[in-house]
Formats: sequence, C-alpha cells, structure tokens
Amino acid sequence: MKVNTKLFGEIEIDDDKIITFDGGIVGFPDLKKFALMHDDGNDEDKGQGLSFMVSLDEPAFAMPVVDPLVVKDSYNPVVEDDYLLPLGELKEEDMLVLVTVTVPHDITKMTVNLMAPFIVNAATKKAVQVILDEDDKYPVKYPIYEILAKAKDEAIAKAKGE
Repeated sequence: MKVNTKLFGEIEIDDDKIITFDGGIVGFPDLKKFALMHDDGNDEDKGQGLSFMVSLDEPAFAMPVVDPLVVKDSYNPVVEDDYLLPLGELKEEDMLVLVTVTVPHDITKMTVNLMAPFIVNAATKKAVQVILDEDDKYPVKYPIYEILAKAKDEAIAKAKGE
C-alpha cells in the first residue's frame, strides 16, 4: 500500500505492517489503520525513542508516540483482560505499549499521556487504546522534557566513554 503522508512523504507499507484499531482511537473513531514509523525511517526500532502512528485512513494525521518505559520505568498499569480480547492471543513478548506525546510550542512543556496507552499485539497487528482507572498514578499530562534531556546527556556521556 502506498500512502502520501504529511511527515514522511510517500511511503510504501507492507500489508503485514498495518496496525488495526478495530474500535478506532479516542477522539478519532473512524481512524482504524495505522503504520508505526520511526523518525530515522527504521521500522525495526520497536518503540525505542520517538515514533509516529501515521493514519492510513487520513495520511495527514500522525501522532508522536513513545514507549512509556522510556519516561517512567515503573509504568505497569493494570488492564482488564476484557479490553485486550480484540488483540487475539497476546503473549508478553508480542506486546507493544505506546503512549502519545504532546509537543507544545514551548518544548519544555512536553508531556505524555500515561492514562490512555495503545496496546499492540505485534503478532496479529491488532491494537486497542485503553483508558486506565488509575488516574492518580498515571496522569494525562506527565511532563517528560527533563527526563528526555537527562537521558540524552547520559547517552552522550556514555558515547564519549565517561
């Protein structure tokens, strides 16, 4: 499938890479087919760093996403099994969890939404978005700028052998 996207230009997506949200996503119930794209073009990166969920139904629409463990290593929400039924048989090694990133004009106010993660079954390419009941533990606007800046500094220091 060829798609002309706003962020990545024209891309070709193999059918086996299309992620399907049968129930749509919050705020966009008609958007059901997505491709997970990485800012360096490497789709084998599997959520290490910033990625984008690009809608194949509306190619101008793309959401920045990140693995929540990158910004909160204790992220381990309780999700009722009923919410995961649309994913098919879900093995832990096939589970990919992503959260949306909000990047305002003032980048220091960047946040992630820990309350409404996407859960993807990498084996079936089926996905759901769940709304967690643990809102005091997992906020909608969790600040991440300082966390990412610190991680970047640590990566640079490691690369220099410090």
